[in-house]
Amino acid sequence: MIICRHKMKDLLRKKSISVALSEINNSNEQHSLRRTLNAWDLTAFGIAAVIGAGIFSTIGKGALNGGPGVSLLFVFTALACAFSALCYAEFASKVPIAGSAYTYGYIAFGEIIAWIIGWDLLLEYAIGNVVVAISWSDYFTDILNMTLSNFNMKFPTWLASDYYSALRSFSEFTANPKATNNAVFYSNVNAYTNAPIIAGIRIIFDFPALMITALITLLVYVGVQESKRTSNTLVIIKLLVILLVIVIGAIYIDTSNWTPFLPNGFSGMMKGVSSVFFAYIGFDAISTTAEECKNPKRDLPKGILYSLLICTVLYILISLVMTGMVNYTNFKGVGDPLSFIFTFHNVTWMRWVVGVSAVLAVANVLLVFQMGQPRIWMSISRDGLLPPAFSRIHPRFKTPSFSTILTGFVVGIPLFFFNADELTDFTSLGTLFAFVIVCGGILFMPRDTGDKEGKFRVPYVNGQFIIPIAFIVSVVSLQYFVPDAFTNLLKVPKEFSDKSWGIFARFPTWLFVLGTIYIVIKTYQLKYSIIPVLGLLSCFYLMTEVPFVAWIRFVLWLAVGLIIYFGYSRQHSKLNNRTKTV
Repeated sequence: MIICRHKMKDLLRKKSISVALSEINNSNEQHSLRRTLNAWDLTAFGIAAVIGAGIFSTIGKGALNGGPGVSLLFVFTALACAFSALCYAEFASKVPIAGSAYTYGYIAFGEIIAWIIGWDLLLEYAIGNVVVAISWSDYFTDILNMTLSNFNMKFPTWLASDYYSALRSFSEFTANPKATNNAVFYSNVNAYTNAPIIAGIRIIFDFPALMITALITLLVYVGVQESKRTSNTLVIIKLLVILLVIVIGAIYIDTSNWTPFLPNGFSGMMKGVSSVFFAYIGFDAISTTAEECKNPKRDLPKGILYSLLICTVLYILISLVMTGMVNYTNFKGVGDPLSFIFTFHNVTWMRWVVGVSAVLAVANVLLVFQMGQPRIWMSISRDGLLPPAFSRIHPRFKTPSFSTILTGFVVGIPLFFFNADELTDFTSLGTLFAFVIVCGGILFMPRDTGDKEGKFRVPYVNGQFIIPIAFIVSVVSLQYFVPDAFTNLLKVPKEFSDKSWGIFARFPTWLFVLGTIYIVIKTYQLKYSIIPVLGLLSCFYLMTEVPFVAWIRFVLWLAVGLIIYFGYSRQHSKLNNRTKTV
């Protein structure tokens, strides 16, 4: 019993804020990053990450599921993100270190939770980058084909697809040639049919996506100063284009397209959670640049909150314009919705404007994401949980050199095998999990007052009675308006009735219900603050709306991470070595 208790204590060993800051302050110049970012740069980075693949690609899927009501989903998601953003801002102000949620988890919960969230962040950034690179390739090849069409030419489809999507489409086409499908399906069939064969293997890969990944990796490798200038310029351009889309698009709005506002009801709207939430995952990347900020305690909170506010307003306006211009039913299979709405109204010049801006905007997102992942690897390596090579800083460029190059490969290799639709749900689930950990971490941080050191703090509002009352009201209201809501918890979802996991597809919802009851009780007992509690519960609920298949993949990913932790990280942890020394 004593041995088990000792081992559990080792797993939950925490890093103090003072130790974390001293490690950075005491590091020599050769192992430190260059501080060049101010509040505007951080806000621009946030806008760069948030306005990209979501608004130019996945928003179409959200509109198809939710109709015009997708704008409400953006509001709900933005509220969940706002609660999380406030928690991020407090952590970033108190612990201005590059590790983002990984570092915050280490301080609030302990090593094993920190490793889990760090491993989750590696998934979030790597898979997110793959989705973004594929989205960039789609817009780039569209513009390229519009240009080549003037010369009766077309970019080879086998150089703009992934192998398994092409194989799957070809197999479906062979089985039923008369089946109705969209242009992407037939493009994949064409890719498989016309691909060159070497050593019996068809050569199919997304060359533009690989190209942009390599170029962005090189830019990030060279330095944050160069990345900052590029990002700021691209942000200004795409903000102007987004405003132009809103203004020009408003001319073509037909208000009858907004009726019904929720054609598939609340549940239909919530099916778009993954595609809508994917738009917001970028603001986490701001906190990874903490060690490159001139004044992180002041500027990081500003950058996080300003970027979230600006992007939310733009997303709501875009979704209303988009569903007002074109009926929501027309977005099936549409991967470039902003181009599509102007093609639908024969506004050809705007299709070009949107296409070019999408290429710039999505490249901008990839730039920010490619900056974030190496810095998380660097932080994990500093703590001994990954080999020292991951925290190696380039002597000239002052960037995490090995981690940056490795990030390029980690993003580039999956481009040969996966498509964006399979990865969006996976990425959104991982990001929501990170937000839950950050919000929960604030509850475990000691409450203090005053602002002597200029640190940002989440406003404390005692939730001892408010949260339990809100919980009771919510349960009663749900039972009144949705009488079968609770009985459905014991029924197999229709979409899984023929699957082997059956009733276990309800596991995420069960977990949310039990977790909510526990949080409500602890809030009453310990007087938790309302904001982090609402952030935790709202993000937790959004996790239940992510398809169950993504949950299975997510759990398997975390299982692999735990194997690595117990096989390498636990023994090499610097906190473990300190304990032995003491």
